[in-house]
Amino acid sequence: MRILSGIQPSGRLHLGNYFGMMKPALDLQTKGECFLFIANYHALTTVDQPDQLRAYTREVALDFLACGLDPERTVFFKQSDVPEVCELTWYLSCVTSMGLLERCHSYKDKVDKGITPSHGLFAYPVLMAADILAYQSELVPVGKDQKQHLEVARDIAIRFNNQYGPAFVVPEPFIQEATAVVPGIDGQKMSKSYGNTIEIFGDEKTVRKRIMSIVTDSTPLEAPKDPETNLVFALYRLFATDAEREEMAARFRAGGMGYGEAKKRLFDAYWAHFEPFRRRRAELASDPAEVERILKRGAERARAEAQRTLQRVRSLVGVD
Repeated sequence: MRILSGIQPSGRLHLGNYFGMMKPALDLQTKGECFLFIANYHALTTVDQPDQLRAYTREVALDFLACGLDPERTVFFKQSDVPEVCELTWYLSCVTSMGLLERCHSYKDKVDKGITPSHGLFAYPVLMAADILAYQSELVPVGKDQKQHLEVARDIAIRFNNQYGPAFVVPEPFIQEATAVVPGIDGQKMSKSYGNTIEIFGDEKTVRKRIMSIVTDSTPLEAPKDPETNLVFALYRLFATDAEREEMAARFRAGGMGYGEAKKRLFDAYWAHFEPFRRRRAELASDPAEVERILKRGAERARAEAQRTLQRVRSLVGVD
């Protein structure tokens, strides 16, 4: 089974990215043939500084490789190294209705927030469809907030196949319902746009300060606390074992555990979890040529698949 995932290089990756997308994608490496790309074309809808985009792209590559991506198991590449997706986007655009794109929640939400809409932002789901369909992807892990974009990709694939003939596998979504939304330090969903993130590879002093600044209520130290509604516990449970979670939950319910102590335990659990990844990342950062080699080899494998798809599409639409 061919599995495809992608992530935008729009900033430093954080715990929401790790638990929401990265770890599930890495866990799938043993489940099928995985394609994972750094979506730097998509990032152009929000990142308009070229040096910043290059830096973020390098950071994402380092982060994934450090966290366990195996380039022997996963085809890992930059989106821009497969230009065929841009040509495919045009063919798909010609069977995509305006109404379909106008109904996309992501576009409407950004416009409602005052973002000036560009054609790139509006047509984002078509490029996403090209990313998926170019490699004949069968399974696409998506969060609930991205599910509609996959539905759009399915709709576009079906329309094209019906109009021109069979060209694409119609992909299926893989939604991990058990993966909860990771809260930020203010209680909202962790997001760079909210400024409430905890970076995966932040420096020790900065991350400790961020964790100690997690918003809590004024419940006294000695009073019982409900772990199920507690922000510190919600983050701690992501790193803790079952026994550790049960122990902290019991202490919260019994009273006598303050938020300061809980935050310190959260930091220790976070720091220990990413310790081996930090060492691996430092090794990779010292050899940028090796990282580029991995991405180049991945792009060659991805392009070969995309070219086969595009050859078929060109023939079907009559531009071969």
